[in-house]
Amino acid sequence: MEITVTVNGTAETRDVEPRLLLVHFLRDVLGLTGTHVGCDTTGCGACTVLLDGAPIKSCTLLAVQADGRAVTTVEGLIENGQLHPIQEAFKEEHGLQCGFCTPGMMLVAKALIESNPDPSEEEVRWAISGNVCRCTGYTNIVKACRRAAAQIRQAEVAS
Repeated sequence: MEITVTVNGTAETRDVEPRLLLVHFLRDVLGLTGTHVGCDTTGCGACTVLLDGAPIKSCTLLAVQADGRAVTTVEGLIENGQLHPIQEAFKEEHGLQCGFCTPGMMLVAKALIESNPDPSEEEVRWAISGNVCRCTGYTNIVKACRRAAAQIRQAEVAS
């Protein structure tokens, strides 16, 4: 079946099997390996991407369901060779260790900040509750999300 999915701003048209999962379309067909395969049951969130701006678990969505829609992966956060404020904040606040959950966490943070430019610690914790991190204890992830929100707000005021 032919589908066209806009991935990180680029329209990608491919013939795919109707049963191909979006996570495998991204990783195996398009070579975007920042989206990770963890549990295959939506429990861990390592496969989280943005579909039309909303976080979804790509391990249980068929690629054909994304036909005609926009997908953002962690690779799509970088703009003009510059780290996105969320990526920068994760680096500065040590919001990652092994990095396996990090792409999904960053994309959830992006969606949260777009809908709530000044999230509280509790709101960040609720937003990332569908993403499992086995390394960090979440404290630095929460700090990174809040730092990114503050940086984005400051940049908007400055422009």
